[in-house]
Parts: sequence; structure tokens; C-alpha cells
Amino acid sequence: MSLMKAKKYLSNYNLDQNIIIFDDSSATVSEASKRLQCEEKEIAKTLAFIVNEKPILILMAGNAKCQNSLFKKIFKEKAKMIPYEKVEEVIGHSPGGVCPFGINDNISVYFDESLKENNFIYPACGSSNSAIKLSIEELEKIVPEHIWINVSNKNND
Repeated sequence: MSLMKAKKYLSNYNLDQNIIIFDDSSATVSEASKRLQCEEKEIAKTLAFIVNEKPILILMAGNAKCQNSLFKKIFKEKAKMIPYEKVEEVIGHSPGGVCPFGINDNISVYFDESLKENNFIYPACGSSNSAIKLSIEELEKIVPEHIWINVSNKNND
């Protein structure tokens, strides 16, 4: 069902036919990079948090890590991930398939600066065995309500 929601969302941008479906899991950064034969940094992992009692998503490069100090500086509170068993209910996609396409209403979406290190990225598409190849410009276009932030260990020299 989540894959269908993502596919319907992407059809608004004529990108639904670009979804890649794998026979095996691509739920983790490692699995996805192996399936796609790309570097882990090219996988756009999507992390789900609760901030001010509201859900948010942060997309970042697969090799980046969320730094608590940077998260707290931006959001004024400690990073609190949505519990695994609540992700699908709150976001609309289950863990391993979380993406910003076809999500529930009233979820803020953030893009971490680490994504900009890549020409193309591969976010999931609502299931633990799907992905889509997008340029940063395409991602910005199809997720118009996004905010760029820096909460990762990248670009902090």
C-alpha cells in the first residue's frame, strides 16, 4: 500500500515509471547501495523524528549521521526518533521504505546538506524493496515544501 501511495504521488511528476523494484530488500543503506551498485553516500536515507510533538522527516546522504548538537541547535530540542512500531502509522510508510512521497498530512520535510555531495540520489519509494534515481533539482521540484538544514557530520569543517 505504501508503494502505491508513493507511486501515485510520483505520477504527478511523470516519475512513477522510474521506480526501481528489487526482488530482495533494499531497506538499509548497505542493502540499497549493493542492489543499485552505487556508493552508500548516494542513498538518500529518510529519518523520522518527533519535534514539538509533530512528525518530521530528514533526508540525508547514506553515509551521513545526524549530530545531536546540530539537531538541537536547529530544532531547540534533543533528537527523538519515532519508535519503529509507530513509523507507518505516523508517517504513512513502514521502516525501510520511508520517503517523502505520498506521506501523511502535516509532516515537515527537511533535506540535509549532505545530499548535495551527489549528482544523483536514491530515496526509497514506500517499500523496503524500492528506490528511484533523482537529481537534487528533481528532488526539490517534487518535494516543494522542504527546508534545507545541516544536521549531519558532513560539511562541518
